[in-house]
Amino acid sequence: MQPQLVGEPPGVQEEGPGTGTTAAGAEYRRGLGTRHVQMIAIGGTIGTGLFLGAGTAISQAGPSLVIWYAIAGCVLFVVMRALGELLTHRSDSGGFVSYAQEFLGPFWGYATAWTYWIMWVTTGMAEITAAGQYVRYWYPQVPQWQTALVALVVLFAVNLISVKSFGELEFWFALVKVVAIVGMILVGLAILTLGVGPAGHSASVTHLWRDGGVAPHGVWHSLMTLQIVLFAYLGVELVGVTAGEAENPRRNIPRAINSLPVRFGLFYIGTLLVILSLLSWSAFQPGVSPFVAVFAKVGIPAAAGIVNFVVLTSALSSCNAGGLYATARMLRTAGRNGHAPAAVGRLTRRGVPARALAVSAAVMAVGVWVNAVDPEHAFAYITSVSTGGAILVWSTILVTHLRYRRAVAAGRSAGSDYRLPGAPYASWLALGFFALVTVLIAWRSDTRIALYVMAAWGALLCLGYAGLRANQRLRQAG
Repeated sequence: MQPQLVGEPPGVQEEGPGTGTTAAGAEYRRGLGTRHVQMIAIGGTIGTGLFLGAGTAISQAGPSLVIWYAIAGCVLFVVMRALGELLTHRSDSGGFVSYAQEFLGPFWGYATAWTYWIMWVTTGMAEITAAGQYVRYWYPQVPQWQTALVALVVLFAVNLISVKSFGELEFWFALVKVVAIVGMILVGLAILTLGVGPAGHSASVTHLWRDGGVAPHGVWHSLMTLQIVLFAYLGVELVGVTAGEAENPRRNIPRAINSLPVRFGLFYIGTLLVILSLLSWSAFQPGVSPFVAVFAKVGIPAAAGIVNFVVLTSALSSCNAGGLYATARMLRTAGRNGHAPAAVGRLTRRGVPARALAVSAAVMAVGVWVNAVDPEHAFAYITSVSTGGAILVWSTILVTHLRYRRAVAAGRSAGSDYRLPGAPYASWLALGFFALVTVLIAWRSDTRIALYVMAAWGALLCLGYAGLRANQRLRQAG
């Protein structure tokens, strides 16, 4: 007997006292409106990878980093349009895991759920570690692990209340980031056009090509930053996780996806163009936020403190949206599909997967311990592993979409009006891009560990699935 898919409920109740059930078959409450879905997509995408990781990437790639962000943004838009077509053909509270199980087979549903879970758990570890580092800017005497622990406990409590509480918190987290980025772009444009402030005399768009060229260290060294670039985009697929709790997903999901090019162009391309015009690429250093470096030059009182607050909320936002919200939903789907203990598939009376949430938070707490033992090297290793997991998940979405299109052509599945332009060629090009990044990850000694970890993870998935099927056969025989 194959595990059953997670289907969309025939009717959705409004959240309120006395509604819902603790049964494993209970469904999520659609407590996320348009603004929540939009901001969750923004909050999951804009995180430590952009605010902190861009400093390392700029020092290696120079202005050519803008090109890689643009190319990666196009590739991720292909992934999201493919996912959007799947979501609108049949909205499912199991997200893209259910589609992988339906079109690729039970093993791939199992593997995708667990891979996405571990990807975001490790990313959450990195984010709470970053939060600890940011707080030390104001309170250097506070150990990083203590701040990381407090952040994890607070976010866990908020997610435990209800999906509306999560949505509101994520809305405001994301809003802070949006206002800060737009403000920085406007200030930067004023400096470039009017020459105001301490940086006005040296700011110039010619920084984009005159200081050693577009790729000052060569194309090969520039290519090596693609792993960091992809990590910055990690979380864009969160729209697919919110489908089961979004109001009117057939309307809101396409809206959120269609706005991605604007968000990518503003938050990534626009921001990088401005900061690389204000300062030469050589002014940025690995491990230092380029946002802090720029604001320190524009003459705004307490600029560094303001930016530090923004990057702190950025880390909390990413941990909130991906580290806890997404991992709990993936683990709950695994419990409902028979891929994990059934207990983690249960919801509270408020429609929250509390047990799955608790398991995810408990594993993320390992990051607190790692932060206390070896905070210097843990972040680089964890982010490379997260990127490896993201490549696997994004590639699975694309392959699932290819199989779905075949099913539609054969009349075995209903089509969708929201289609991926250029399919299937666009999907194959995106898969080729992910293959290239995987090769680059293997090439670098400081990121190669990701392949070792993912290979071990693949072996564990195969063993776990074999044990799962053996247990199912034993139950059937009994």
